[in-house]
Amino acid sequence: MSNRHKPSETKGSTSGVVVVSSYIAAQMLADILSLKIALIGSFSIDGGTFIYPFTFTLRDLVHKLLGKSAARTLIIAAGIINLLMAALLAFVTWLPADPSWGLQTEFSLVLGPVWRIVLASIAAELISELLDTEIYHLWVSKVTSRYQWLRVLTSNAVSIPVDSLIFSWGAFGELPAATVWSIFWSNVLVKGLVTLISLPGIYLVPEKNAGG
Repeated sequence: MSNRHKPSETKGSTSGVVVVSSYIAAQMLADILSLKIALIGSFSIDGGTFIYPFTFTLRDLVHKLLGKSAARTLIIAAGIINLLMAALLAFVTWLPADPSWGLQTEFSLVLGPVWRIVLASIAAELISELLDTEIYHLWVSKVTSRYQWLRVLTSNAVSIPVDSLIFSWGAFGELPAATVWSIFWSNVLVKGLVTLISLPGIYLVPEKNAGG
């Protein structure tokens, strides 16, 4: 009997590696970029908002390709990885700097983790992404497996506001309320636009059995 993998299996494995890697990378970059609050027009917005919304569609791709259990495992793994990343940054920040380097203060100010932001970000990610998983699975298993773009739109329409609310108030609750609400609404707006842009991406991978 031949041990060669079928082309479809090889393609599915490759797609799985790419999607999972992209999800983890987007999560990590979002947490780092969230350390900066930018001002665009009249809206305050954290830098992570420009990449984090893609994680919702990437999560949906993982769910579609590998199943619900894999999506849940990935979400929890990403939370642990982000926590380890923050701990490593804190450790490196704590280490004495070589005198010839001269950028210890700058490094500490920019990359030294602000634990309130880190913990709020991880909490928002875990809660909203697990919620997204349940809604996506419910839609596919109980409503319809057709109209794939609609399952993404439905799950994201619930998880995005939840994520933005937890993160905005958890990370920046010490700021004036007007600023926090500005961050919240700018998050929802940008994430909503990214969802619309990324909707076609759901068709890039094959469907796993809905009960997976």
